[in-house]
Amino acid sequence: MSKVDAFRALHRGRTPDDPLVLPGPWDAASARVFVEAGFPALATPSAGIAASLGHEDGSTPADEMFAAVARIARAVDVPVSADVEGGYGLAPKELVERLLEAGVVGCNLEDSNGGVLKDPHEHAEWLAEVRYAAGGRLFVNARVDTFSHGDGYPERAIERAALYVAAGADCIYPIGAPTDVLPLLRSGIQGPINVHGLLDGKGPSPTELGELGATRITFGPGLQRWAALALQGMAGQLRKQK
Repeated sequence: MSKVDAFRALHRGRTPDDPLVLPGPWDAASARVFVEAGFPALATPSAGIAASLGHEDGSTPADEMFAAVARIARAVDVPVSADVEGGYGLAPKELVERLLEAGVVGCNLEDSNGGVLKDPHEHAEWLAEVRYAAGGRLFVNARVDTFSHGDGYPERAIERAALYVAAGADCIYPIGAPTDVLPLLRSGIQGPINVHGLLDGKGPSPTELGELGATRITFGPGLQRWAALALQGMAGQLRKQK
């Protein structure tokens, strides 16, 4: 079985109490740590990689992002999906080629630009072109930004999701969706749903998110920021030892 087929299989037949948890590595070392811990696949966060490269979120040059993603994919044997934001203005064919050259099996593509939602029909057409260029070689996670940059109405998110699924998206990511609307989104969206998980212990656990309707859980730059805080503590201890 190919890596992309294995990655697709991880999204199928999951029970509500067992969502797919995908840690977000920001470099090769963190990717190896997650794989050694037993995670079957990874999903890179654009913001986490940006921080590791010294950029603000959303300002990483495309060449640097693809190079970082490629280093991560080369470092591990498990499937890796990459957050490539809005596609960096690349034509669908070139975007697909660069993702495949980087060695990833999937991508996260958002439907906003500069904090403004894209026209859903135009974005769906673009996603359809990505799907056509990729064929079955990439798992496409279509991010829906209604809750972060739109009016926050679940019905709008469901409408966008339907267009993106029809265009060939494999999974829908309603980023920022409140947990109390997840059951409604689950009932209105076909196929897998990606939900953002929290690491502070205050939000629902991955199992609880699965029971609310999530198929898979990702953490954005949360793990990179968590690691930075841990390193901050170690640096403070090191200073005290002088």
